[in-house]
Amino acid sequence: MAGGGAAGAGRGAPEAAAEPETREFLFKVLVVGELGVGKTSVIRRYVQQLFSQHYRATVGVDFALKVLAWDPRTRVRLQLWDIAGQERFGNMTRVYYKEAVGAFVVFDISRGSTFEAVLKWKRDLDSKVHLPNSCPIPAVLLANKCDQKRDGDHSPAQMDRFCQEHGFASWFETSAKDNINIDEAARFLVETILANQQSFAAEENDEGKIKLHQEPLAAGSKSQCC
Repeated sequence: MAGGGAAGAGRGAPEAAAEPETREFLFKVLVVGELGVGKTSVIRRYVQQLFSQHYRATVGVDFALKVLAWDPRTRVRLQLWDIAGQERFGNMTRVYYKEAVGAFVVFDISRGSTFEAVLKWKRDLDSKVHLPNSCPIPAVLLANKCDQKRDGDHSPAQMDRFCQEHGFASWFETSAKDNINIDEAARFLVETILANQQSFAAEENDEGKIKLHQEPLAAGSKSQCC
């Protein structure tokens, strides 16, 4: 009798609730700009919380990985591609850009010539890599080395207007040395990328429904006569 009672209690116990599924994303993000603007320093500060005055110039491309526990159900692996600023590597950028979903375009706020080159990099991105809906990948402009003396007028109003006119998602004044706005800029870009991913998933679901319910009958089909 005791054994039967135990078994009955077991059958009546509520089932444990299933834990919510964890989503994992791998995003490829490009970091581009002229030689010496601080691309490697920005990446090192963001990924390792380190800064050094003595980095060698990147040759070709370098990589870094940042893993983000975005929320309790979302993990983001951010693959940062540090693209060399030397002009002679320009013909290889199409290979490096492939499958990227976002970018940082970096200039040195203390060297006006690097700001003049920003549009060259933006045009290069827009011509060589696109999202699944054929739109340009979101690009965030980084006015780096804001701890140093400025070369030129980069007022907030001017920068807002520049980004709006040339298709940048946003801009941030940053300093890898003093750790200013590095995390904030990265968070903004990841939020934008995640929003794009959700939009693409919704579009795919809508297309699937249209194909399922509105598929046209083949020419000459006799099913209409039945």
